[in-house]
Amino acid sequence: MCGIVGIFNYAGKESIVSPEVLGCMTDEIKHRGPDDQGHYISEDRRVGFGFRRLSIIDLSSAGHQPMSNADGTIWIVFNGEIYNHQSIREDLQRRGYRYRSKTDTETILYAYQEYGIEFINKLYGMFAIAIWDATKQQLLLVRDRIGIKPVYYTIQNGALFFASEIKAILQHPDVARSLNAQGLYDYLSFLITPPGVTLFEGINKLEAGHYLRIDRSGNVSVEQYWDLNQSTIDATDAQLHDETFCIETIRALLRDGIKLRMMSDVPLGVLLSGGVDSTLIVSLMTELIDRPVETFSVGFREQEKYNEFNYARRMADLYKTNHHEILIDEDDFLDFLPDMVWHLDEPIADAVCVPTYYVSKLARDTGTTVILAGEGSDEQFSGYTHYLRDYRYHRYYYALLPGPLKKLAYWTFRTFKPDSPATEYARRAAKNDAPFFGAALSFSEETKPRLLKEEFLAGVEGSGRLARRYDTIAKQMPNGAGNGFLRRMIYYEFKSRLPELLLMRVDKMSMAVSVEARVPFLDHRLVEFAFRIPSELKIKGGETKYILKKAAEGIIPDEIIYRPKQGFNTPMREWLRGGKLEGFMRDRIYQSGLARSGIFERSFIDHMFERHTSRAANYHRELWNLLVLSMWYDRFLQ
Repeated sequence: MCGIVGIFNYAGKESIVSPEVLGCMTDEIKHRGPDDQGHYISEDRRVGFGFRRLSIIDLSSAGHQPMSNADGTIWIVFNGEIYNHQSIREDLQRRGYRYRSKTDTETILYAYQEYGIEFINKLYGMFAIAIWDATKQQLLLVRDRIGIKPVYYTIQNGALFFASEIKAILQHPDVARSLNAQGLYDYLSFLITPPGVTLFEGINKLEAGHYLRIDRSGNVSVEQYWDLNQSTIDATDAQLHDETFCIETIRALLRDGIKLRMMSDVPLGVLLSGGVDSTLIVSLMTELIDRPVETFSVGFREQEKYNEFNYARRMADLYKTNHHEILIDEDDFLDFLPDMVWHLDEPIADAVCVPTYYVSKLARDTGTTVILAGEGSDEQFSGYTHYLRDYRYHRYYYALLPGPLKKLAYWTFRTFKPDSPATEYARRAAKNDAPFFGAALSFSEETKPRLLKEEFLAGVEGSGRLARRYDTIAKQMPNGAGNGFLRRMIYYEFKSRLPELLLMRVDKMSMAVSVEARVPFLDHRLVEFAFRIPSELKIKGGETKYILKKAAEGIIPDEIIYRPKQGFNTPMREWLRGGKLEGFMRDRIYQSGLARSGIFERSFIDHMFERHTSRAANYHRELWNLLVLSMWYDRFLQ
């Protein structure tokens, strides 16, 4: 696991590529790789690569990057892990390739040399890869199928700049920074900017399952190489409707995915909440090793209803793990917030970033460099209770209620319950807007016109654009049986919230303390198979995550499988009612450069604070959204 940076100076301008500027770029992300660093600059100064290394596989100096092939015509910097690199290596050795290290980096290099762009399809893992091919005079950027590892880029002043984190790109003096107004509008809804863009105008993120190619003339193409409809596992339609077949296949794929992700030359552990996903990982890991698993949990001091320590401790006792815990409070949140904003690069309005950082730090402090986490399970198996809610909303309200009744319901909610989330649902139905914008939303299309000034709104596309975005993504779904609303929801989540919020959160917060996070539920073979499982086996009889829970039976205790889902949440609602965080939030939002920029209606921010602190409504998500945005603006754009 590492940090990568690079410059392709296709216009050949002087001083664009230099050892000094590459040093500044790599130093900015040294937390991603404290063990080693390296640089490569081509003789003509058209190409420069930088690298920071967190040693996981082959701890020797042979794993140094940037790395080249034997004749120096191909160079690579790579962030991530290729779990099947050993089997690819054996094939390449049979074809005559001679290795100098035990690293997966060298395997990627030779696989590209042997197979060209098709090398990507051979990789099992998480990765952000940059390859310079001097023979073809082209640069290639690749992001893994699911989007576990990030890579950002911008094209300015005759050069393409890329990095694992935006802050490294901003270290180059030729890169301009300014606010992306449309990105801000969308961020207010989704807690993130949409796939492909950032809050910095002109700085982009490569989307999951895509690669970018740029030639010596600066011609750029971005292509998708993977989608959820691909299938590594053969299965007939009849088999996909067979519970026993699905259960056995899920178990086999998950076992193999965990086994592959235990590849490491350093200590590894598990983030254990005591829920189905993390307990499954711990249980299956204990089958594969002859020593106790290291497990880690985080909770909140004096906020017991948010803690899952009781379940985590019971599972730690059952599987005889070396269990570690940390309790954090409001002061810990306040202490970390400035660093959180810096590590995130652009705001992610999810307060879970904070406990994710502290539990990752706990792992690092106890000597563990690699952690396994349960991200992605709820998305592919429909584990969230709000999936069930939205599924029922679409089936019984959005799709069936006559138009006049939809309009009457909308008028009623808007008049008497303007602060209720139900008003937004009623609006979508009445206006025939997209029924699903994502599982995590902040400001709705009802509230944004109250928050944003008319002059700002006049310069951006509003709710119609969000609906078109939903329709565009939905139309990308492959044709086939079972393309119902639930399946469209899952597809939408894999295109947006999962890679750009949940996985970005895990990557940035774990790498902040030089810890590598691996996500076995997002093994692409399991993802492809789960996507093909019909909706009636994901939500059955009102039971969410039905087929995964059946697969877990006999492996972990039923009391864990069928306990009410708690979720990973924070006491933000309580802390913003008279706590230290409320005062801090008021100061930072009202005094920020963003507040003075004339974008927001001060009166609506006052309204949110008043309604929330008086317990008349719940605005903690929206207020946190504005806090993180304001702190980001002051840190990066002021």
